[in-house]
Formats: sequence, C-alpha cells, structure tokens
Amino acid sequence: MSLQLDDDWIWDFWLVSDADDHHIFFLKAPKSIGDPEARHWNVSIGHAVSTDLRTWTVAHDALAPSDVDAWDDKSTWTGSVVRRDGEWVMMYTGTSHAEGGLVQRIGLATSADLYDWVRQPGPRIVADPEHYETLSLGMWPDEAWRDPYLFVDPSDAHMHVFLTARANHGERFDRGVIGHARSDDLLDWEVLPPIATPPGFGQLEVPQVIEIDDRWYLIFSSDVDTQSAERRAGGPGTGTYYLVGESPYGPFSMVGDGVLEVDAIGSTYAGRIHRTTDGIPWFIAWNRRDESGDFVGDLTVPRRVEAGADGSLAVVDTTVSSSSADHHDHSEQPSP
Repeated sequence: MSLQLDDDWIWDFWLVSDADDHHIFFLKAPKSIGDPEARHWNVSIGHAVSTDLRTWTVAHDALAPSDVDAWDDKSTWTGSVVRRDGEWVMMYTGTSHAEGGLVQRIGLATSADLYDWVRQPGPRIVADPEHYETLSLGMWPDEAWRDPYLFVDPSDAHMHVFLTARANHGERFDRGVIGHARSDDLLDWEVLPPIATPPGFGQLEVPQVIEIDDRWYLIFSSDVDTQSAERRAGGPGTGTYYLVGESPYGPFSMVGDGVLEVDAIGSTYAGRIHRTTDGIPWFIAWNRRDESGDFVGDLTVPRRVEAGADGSLAVVDTTVSSSSADHHDHSEQPSP
C-alpha cells in the first residue's frame, strides 16, 4: 500500500520518525480544482502517520498559506523537519501574493508534538545575490530558493540547510545548484556558496543528504525540460538523481549517470531515502505520470536502496516489510 487520498493530489513530501511512529508531511491540493498544474497555488501541507511505512492515518493539515498579508500568504511548499532543543522544527518554502508568487523564501515553524505548528516570524532565509540568481524574468520565471533540507551537524552544533537554487552566472540550463545556509540558532542564517554544481541542470529540486555505507549521498530531482540540450539529448530523463561524496559537504561527484529512479516520462519524482534503525534505507517517491502521461499524485510503496562497492545506488524491488519498518529512528538526518 501507499499513501493515496481520494479527494486530494499529493506531491513533494518529507519524513521524520518519533518513537514508534513515522510522520510524513506532504504537499496536497484538492482534485476539485480540475487542473493538476494549478495545484501549486491551491496548496497546503498535509500530515499522516504510520508505524510500518505502508498504512497511513491522515491527520489534520500542518500548515497552509497565511490568511493575512505575509511573505507566505500565496503558498506553503516543500520543507523538512528535525528535533532541536526539545521541540520539532520545520523549515518550509513560502511565496506571497504581493510578488505574484515569483520570489521564494524559507520560513520556520515549531511544534511540541508534530501535529500543531506555530509559525515563527519570517522569512528566515533569503537568496543572497552574491552567490545566487535572484528574480530575473528574462532568465527564469521565478526566483528559485526552495525545498529546504534541514540537518544538525553534531561536530559544531550548527544547523545546515541545503536547498534548490540557481547560480548567478552561466548558461540558463547550467545554473541549477544546491544552495547552502548555516545557523546556530535557527533565526539568523549565513548564506554560503553552493554545495553542489553538477553540469547540465537548470534546477535541482528537493535535495536530501544521507550517509549509506560510509559514503554521503546528495539526492535531488530534475525535470528533463529544465536540463541542458546536451543532457536532454543523451540523458536518462526526469526523476530522482544522486551525487556521492566523502562528507555531507562534499565534494560531490556523479557515479555513472547518477540515476536513482529516472525515466523518459518522469513516472516518479522527488524521491526520499528514509532509514529505519535496523540500518535499511527505503526509497519513497511520488507518482507523477502514468503510462498514458496523465497526472497521478500519490506516493509509491517503499522499496529498498542498495549501495554498490563503486558508490553507486540502486532502488530494488523489495518492498518494506512489517519486521523492517517496525524499527525506527528520530529522523532521516545525517550524523557527520
């Protein structure tokens, strides 16, 4: 089984575990709007809970766009959750009506129980033009600064965020980078140079960093329509890719074509790897297109991820079992 909603489409999501429960947060929009491409502007952040990664109990929504004039009153998009100083912290993406949804920023919400969330004053992280492209309508139709992946580095107690961004130089379809910011208090953030700049991508979406078998993997997704002409002509297509490095901060390189789950039509997208405490990493993505090319909007079943001796990753067909999924950790965070 996977997470499917009768009345809503699901797309990007993020996971965190607490004791015996896996919590999944996901973008959702009502199917009643008709056009799935309109989902981005009819969005809320949903929430569901499972003990086995297969059967989910849907809870009330975690966040929705602000109902007063604010930096996030048009959309609340992809984020991540960690536990920090006795509370749960969510970093998420927001846009505003005042800017027509064109400028993306990162905000902060907190919770005592993962169910009820309180927005904190924001935004907390904005794109720095020293390193990153800001709104330039002649280049791209928006300012890319979204999908924050938040983690704690225990070696220095700093919080780090990796996020979807674009460099402020280069060819249009070569500007996609993984942005980087750092903080020691979650309120004030230092925006740093990009952590990864693989060639041929205009956007690298929904990043995640995770350690598997003593290597660090930087997971991201890409749509073929935002790739360079060379990559579109010779590349594998749309879906979830990865880079590999020796630390959570790289340097990162691509093994082979870097495919985790990619095909010509983008059947799935924005995959995540979620490790249970028995050490098994599980891959979940959202179902994007069926064989006819129609939009789907639900989640895949979890499948195992295996690492090769050369650093390659592969998703295998083995699906999650109750005995494996009953082992839990507190998050999908790296432990540098």
